[in-house]
This record gives sequence, structure tokens and C-alpha cells, in this order.
Amino acid sequence: MNMNINQLMKQAQEMQKKLAKQQEEFSGREFEASSGGGMVTARINGAGALLSLKIDPSVIDPEDVEMLQDLVVAAVNEAQAQVANEQQDGMSGMMNQMGIKLPGM
Repeated sequence: MNMNINQLMKQAQEMQKKLAKQQEEFSGREFEASSGGGMVTARINGAGALLSLKIDPSVIDPEDVEMLQDLVVAAVNEAQAQVANEQQDGMSGMMNQMGIKLPGM
């Protein structure tokens, strides 16, 4: 029984190291998403920080600020969803490599 607990602890430590390395690598990656047919483009890093926001001047209408706000929110949310999907895929791959199966992953 001690062997199983020791092996489990070793696996947990190994997974913690891999997770820390993965998070560090993700922070340096950049993700980009657009909305409104490319009228608004958001670029974020793997940590979720907004790096840049490009807005096509033709979409700026002082009479319809709400539309522009919606396009910005949509672009940022899509970029964040890309980060979340990549992180989940990376985590699933790491778990599979270690032979760990969790429901929903």
C-alpha cells in the first residue's frame, strides 16, 4: 500500500511541475480573435491579458456605440475562449500521458 501512495505522490509532483511549465509557456503565447467580419480584432496572451485591440474606423458610429461595445466584447471573449480551449487540451494531453482519466476531460 505504501508503494501506491508513494507512486501517487510522485505522479502528483510530476504533474505539478508539468503544469507550472505549461502555464509559463502559455503566458508567452498570443491568441487573436475577430468579430463583425474582422471589424474588431482582439489579441491576448495566454494569461488572458489584453495586448491589443484593433477597431476598423468604419465601424465607429457615434449614434451606435452599443454595437461597437458588443463587437469588442465578442472579440475579447472569443480570444479568451481560444486560450481556455488550448489550456484544456494541454491539460487533457498531460493527464493522458500520465495515465490519469478524469470525467469530462
